[in-house]
Amino acid sequence: MASKTSFLPSRIHQYILEHSLRDRAVLAELRAETAKDPRAGMQITADQGQFMALLVCAIGARNCIEVGVFTGYSSLAVALALPDDGRIVCCDINEEWTAIARRYWQLGSVEHKIDLRLAPAIETLDFMLDAGEAGQYDFAFIDADKQNYENYYERCLRLLRPGGLLAFDNTLWSGAVADPVDQSPDTHSLRAFNDKLHYDERVMLSLLPLADGLTLALKT
Repeated sequence: MASKTSFLPSRIHQYILEHSLRDRAVLAELRAETAKDPRAGMQITADQGQFMALLVCAIGARNCIEVGVFTGYSSLAVALALPDDGRIVCCDINEEWTAIARRYWQLGSVEHKIDLRLAPAIETLDFMLDAGEAGQYDFAFIDADKQNYENYYERCLRLLRPGGLLAFDNTLWSGAVADPVDQSPDTHSLRAFNDKLHYDERVMLSLLPLADGLTLALKT
């Protein structure tokens, strides 16, 4: 949810954008509109969105989950990369932000791929599990309240097939996770979550210094 890559000098991040980013007008327009919001830092970076699109293509994803939509940038980036019959179940509780998301999903001609569910995400994920959807999803992106990351992880792990990929945003938290002085609830929760994943043999793991920290966990 960082507005730029936190762990690179600005000139290096700009170089990456100039030599890697293949932008689409609808994505640029959504970034520009979101930038006007005082909470714009909650949006993922353009290079992170492109990386996630690459990942879903690389694993042949068709069925995806997103926990935490905000104005819809990450879901738009992923939906644009999915085949026409792909879908994303998007979990959020904020009607104001997701109204912006809906508008850009429509502008991007991907609204038919997106199933927005306005309810607490744990309730939505439990409903999906109760409906017998375990093992039916390929990719999940988690970018919501940090104190529930473990709850989202356990549910999404069950919903993913073997070889499915989970991605978690903000796992470096502007470096606060490595600062023992910082004992805020979100920082404490992210530290505990990072520790849990480190020793969880159900997944293969990589924590990348991309944007505000992006953890990838491949279900084995």
